[in-house]
Amino acid sequence: MLTKEDDPNYVEPWLEGCKNAGISAKEISVMEALELEPNLAKDIVRVFRVPDSCVDGFRLCSHNKMSATRYGAKVFFYHQVTGINQKNGKVRSVSVKNAMTGETFDIGCRYLINAAGSWAGEVAALAGLHASITPDRGTLIGFNHRFTSRVINRLHASGDGDIFVPHGSITILGTTSVPTDRPDDTRPTYEEVAELLTLGEPLFPLTREYRILRAFAGTRPLYTPGGASGRKATRNFSVVDHSKDGLEGMVSVFGGKLTTYRLMAERVTDDVCKHLGVDEPCRTAEEPLVPEPKPEMLEKAKKYFPLHAISLMAARLGDELPKVLEKAELAGNNEARATGTHITDYAGNPLLCECELVSTVEVDCVASDPDSHSLTDVRLRTRLGMGTCQGAFCSLRTIGSLAEHGIELKYPPTENVFRFLQERWKGLRPVMWGLQAREMEMGRAMYIGLLNLDGAMNEQEN
Repeated sequence: MLTKEDDPNYVEPWLEGCKNAGISAKEISVMEALELEPNLAKDIVRVFRVPDSCVDGFRLCSHNKMSATRYGAKVFFYHQVTGINQKNGKVRSVSVKNAMTGETFDIGCRYLINAAGSWAGEVAALAGLHASITPDRGTLIGFNHRFTSRVINRLHASGDGDIFVPHGSITILGTTSVPTDRPDDTRPTYEEVAELLTLGEPLFPLTREYRILRAFAGTRPLYTPGGASGRKATRNFSVVDHSKDGLEGMVSVFGGKLTTYRLMAERVTDDVCKHLGVDEPCRTAEEPLVPEPKPEMLEKAKKYFPLHAISLMAARLGDELPKVLEKAELAGNNEARATGTHITDYAGNPLLCECELVSTVEVDCVASDPDSHSLTDVRLRTRLGMGTCQGAFCSLRTIGSLAEHGIELKYPPTENVFRFLQERWKGLRPVMWGLQAREMEMGRAMYIGLLNLDGAMNEQEN
């Protein structure tokens, strides 16, 4: 959308670029745009409809792991690469360290793919190679309102705060571009939030009146061999065969972004397969990561899950849906035997997180996975605590439910809740005003005033 603050001369070159790239760009009237999205600014100048979409990044990571496992991959969470071992100019193995146990071991390999994102330069350095990777922090704001049903972009050269993305029940505004020297520099700031709100107002004038859920940040793995940084650095990707650097058996993918990640995967695996003598065509672009759930399974789920939660739950679980339904059925039968009645709807499977519709059975299954060590691990796979209360209520319910069902995580219950809430606070501090501040004070009263959580943690530390 072209606002009154944008350069109208940008439109024609942009349309020509869309045409050359095969992207449909149809102009519609401002009146039609306002009918589709009533919250838009009334003084927008021109509007074009283009094919666009959005993705749940947490679910995408989980489904990638499921797809890889289905084909025989072994996935190691909480393991840090500490060394790349070579012999006669060829990679032989990778040394790793388990961050939870301290255990170290080597993983032998015929070929090594370095796809470490913002850490790709550090991994390359372990092999004695140099890669010009410049981490670039991008901060986003999550609003507790879905005030747009479509992805809305400013029609100008890529810049800060120029896109609104609907995501479930919320809307996301992003993003900033700040060069940093640390791949893990993911702490948003108040100044970035204030800047984003100002930049968002030409599209949605009431941006400051919507309640902010939290701010969050990540780093882009910009590949900058030419020395560019920030918005001037390319978002393209490069596949580098390190045999040109004198090291056989290692390839790196540098740069890129989420929208092209499957193309990146295809290019890398094609390169590796060429070296390994595999000539099968790549199916990455055609094959879904997880299959669609069978209709009979969704019908069965109606007995154990609230109707409006089934599609969300099935989408999150992917390959694990059958296991969760089996556990739900067992919980329902146990409830029926205990009460001497027939199975009632959702028996033995109450909701623990009402904002994201996460049930007891789903949490139990995820928490029982050997790769789950904390409430935060459970959150990443279920969205527990990612709604309006940001974990204030569901964290306590969940840790109590896990204790009742005998499911132990790495950390004791009190420390688990403390760590979970502290992680939530990271994104709440930069937006601590208005209704959000009032709600966080209520949370502090609950956990510090009533439960003495802060004092309990101080005793543990001492």
